[in-house]
Amino acid sequence: MISSKKMMASLQEDPPLLICADLQIEYLTEGRRHVIADAEAITSRCLELTTLWRDNLWPIVHLKRIAQAAWFNPASNLTDWIAELKPRPGELAFEHPLPSAYSSTRFAEYMANMKSIRCVLSGFSLDETILSTVIDGFHRSHRYQIVGDAVACRRPGTGDAASYKMSVVKVISNFAGILQSADLKQGDAAIAV
Repeated sequence: MISSKKMMASLQEDPPLLICADLQIEYLTEGRRHVIADAEAITSRCLELTTLWRDNLWPIVHLKRIAQAAWFNPASNLTDWIAELKPRPGELAFEHPLPSAYSSTRFAEYMANMKSIRCVLSGFSLDETILSTVIDGFHRSHRYQIVGDAVACRRPGTGDAASYKMSVVKVISNFAGILQSADLKQGDAAIAV
């Protein structure tokens, strides 16, 4: 696991790839099975991170879930990007049918061709896309870190949402590092001075 101090020291010389996971309208729509309880706060942090990466011209990848399940209708506008967070020209976007981003052949090939890449993950579907992508990447020797305060999972069927999220993050910590968005923002400010 990479310490946050080492991560900050190397941001400029070897910037990590920011992966924005499933930032789609589906997760913001009340009444939907996958609605995110704290979506506004998470979306705001994701926007801050995306802005930091764009301002520094660092690489960004966007993931879009296009599952064929009955609960996720790819034909509706609910699979569209959240307007402020949609990919811009020069940013890569990959559609994945299964929870792991590696279910996209293009994403798997892209990652296989990247050498010594570090990835920072933020976005939605912590308990599906982010969890399975991190585990898949771990088994392929890809280095991932998640931004703990810029990731979210759907409301659990029963129980406390915060406890559920903490449990998922604890599982992920076996396969990836955990950062906070402030660590990344402070690291950039220290480098810029």
